[in-house]
Amino acid sequence: MSNTAARTGTAPIVLAYSGGLDTSFLVPWIAQQERRPVITVTVDTGGIDRQAARVLAERARALGAVAHHQVDARADYFEQVLRFLIMGNVRRGQLYPLCVGAERVMQAQTIARMARKLGSDTVAHGCTAAGNDQVRFEVALRTLAPDLKVLAPVRDEAFKRQDELEYLQQRGLPVPPSAARYSVNRGLWGVTIGGQETLTSAGSIPDDAWLLTRDAFTRPRPAERHVLSFRAGRPVALDGKAASPVGIIEALETLAAPFGIGRGIHLGDTIIGTKGRVAFEAPAAEVLLTAHRELEKLVLTGRQQRIKELVAQPYGDLVHEGQLLDPVCRDIEALLLSSQQRVTGDVHLLLQSGSVFVEGVESPFSLMAASRGVYGEAAGEWSASDSLGFSRIVALPGVFYTRAGERAATLPKDQ
Repeated sequence: MSNTAARTGTAPIVLAYSGGLDTSFLVPWIAQQERRPVITVTVDTGGIDRQAARVLAERARALGAVAHHQVDARADYFEQVLRFLIMGNVRRGQLYPLCVGAERVMQAQTIARMARKLGSDTVAHGCTAAGNDQVRFEVALRTLAPDLKVLAPVRDEAFKRQDELEYLQQRGLPVPPSAARYSVNRGLWGVTIGGQETLTSAGSIPDDAWLLTRDAFTRPRPAERHVLSFRAGRPVALDGKAASPVGIIEALETLAAPFGIGRGIHLGDTIIGTKGRVAFEAPAAEVLLTAHRELEKLVLTGRQQRIKELVAQPYGDLVHEGQLLDPVCRDIEALLLSSQQRVTGDVHLLLQSGSVFVEGVESPFSLMAASRGVYGEAAGEWSASDSLGFSRIVALPGVFYTRAGERAATLPKDQ
């Protein structure tokens, strides 16, 4: 496709296509309204197997797309985003491991690149005005490719899900499964599910609405033991078998999901300032973050952990808000990488109904093993008199505070 075509308006519009109701609706609607061909691009950041990929491609073409492209971005997603979320033990609201949303900048980056490759001057997305993704996509696209025109019809025209459903049904076009009930987003780091129940703070979604952990608690299974290995903060092996980080994440999802591990409902502050609520399933993220955190406790000093925590939370906020391209993120990533030099070892895990339990951790860089002392049992590099002197020194601020209070009580009231 030539640049001339883009300038004359005959170039295609590149649509970021997830296969959900919003983007399925947009394929025929944009083609009709803009009178330009639509090319769909699905950026695979996880959760799309061969069968799902085939269905997405067939549905896109049935909806009227002149071409469909799927880009495998899983490895890049790990390298650019997920490894730093692991290194920072990042959770939003001490609960939510940024299941989706963290990949939006990467998807926008791929969409912009594909638009240029296909000779298009216009990209489109299916985000609503009420959610976070509109901000993530728009910020990233404007930063990466300010020359591209961005269409957001679902947001700008305020379409409702029922309107979109009826539009497709009236034209005999394919409708995504569960389109009328729930909005589901799936990626390498987990799944989010939004529906009528998450519009308020009162209750949970029904069991049949869960995607990965359905029946986990109605059909409990015996506990399982596994060993997860890290090298310099990166997952490198599962049960002694070396694998890529993406392979380990996908394997952990398969292992942990049937136990209901990583299921939750997050209530927090949205980018646009409102409170929002979403159900999520993040089996692999829950296992990895829990295991990595415990290994860090063995090999990092207390000061390393505290300083890292100070920057990890703002980093998670920046990623969540679509600000991954801000240069401050590179600065934080440099600190995180430096902190991980000794985060190497094995984590022994017990997967059981609803939780992952860390039974033990081992590392050649163990600070526990480096001491000749045994906590609560025997002194090592210090003597009993050293301990007494240390306790006296540590107590001094409290002693001075108490002494000052007692002195003040003896002074005349006018002093």
